[in-house]
Amino acid sequence: MHPREATAARLLKISAGNAYDPEVDIDWDAPQPAGLMYAPPERLSLFGTPLWDTLTPAQRVELSKHEVASIASIGIWFEVLLMRMLLRHVTGLDPRSAHVQYALTEIGDECRHSIMFGRMISAFGAPAYQPAAVHRALGRYLGATAGGIQTFAAALIAEEILDALQREAMADDSLQPLVRMVSRIHVVEEARHIKFARDELARQVAGSSKPRRWYCQVVVARAAYTVTHSLINPRAYAAVGLDPAHAGAVAWANPRFRETLRWAGSRVTTYLQELGLVEGPARPVWRAAALL
Repeated sequence: MHPREATAARLLKISAGNAYDPEVDIDWDAPQPAGLMYAPPERLSLFGTPLWDTLTPAQRVELSKHEVASIASIGIWFEVLLMRMLLRHVTGLDPRSAHVQYALTEIGDECRHSIMFGRMISAFGAPAYQPAAVHRALGRYLGATAGGIQTFAAALIAEEILDALQREAMADDSLQPLVRMVSRIHVVEEARHIKFARDELARQVAGSSKPRRWYCQVVVARAAYTVTHSLINPRAYAAVGLDPAHAGAVAWANPRFRETLRWAGSRVTTYLQELGLVEGPARPVWRAAALL
């Protein structure tokens, strides 16, 4: 069996025996205990800044809620974009193949994840945050044009950054139980998606021409910039009485927050470097994304 088919067949088998149903596995009506954070304080964008010191304990809890809601909102946006790119990827391929069937299984997973994130945001009583117009434009471009390298590299950037944050959250019993359960479900199922994307990306890069890789380096770097710059919508700061523009600038200049981004993206950045996708003119964009 071809390695591509072997990987997909193995992932299909795992998916059949290890899948969650958020409608059944999460108690959406359970109360959210007062005073519990929604994310580890040290991972919040303002942590360690003088602006953080001005916040009351209640404001810090509220900020954590809105930052998680922002990340989940952007997660939905990226998952919908990924579904579009995966549909483009399988169009015209043999539907009898395990590769196509797993890609379609992943699309089903992502549909459930997007619904799960949406229900979590609703349970928070928070708004659904949206990326800036320039980032939405890039999403439309990728959705309409992305080939194999862009599809799987962009998927890995978004998935692995969120995976790192959620792996930490699901193991932290000081956080809200709802956040921990949503994180656990997403981490378990995204592990399969990450394996699928890593293997397919390596094959796509190996079979590409130099001009194609140069183009993909730039597009992928811009996707990385979109991911990190979209995670925390400045409107989240307004929920705790802060000026969104000022707080956003403070957050982006915060060395602790930039270190969190580098930490969360370290696995995917290292992997993309190994594949030669973080080179040449792409490197300054990766630095601007706070991932190098």
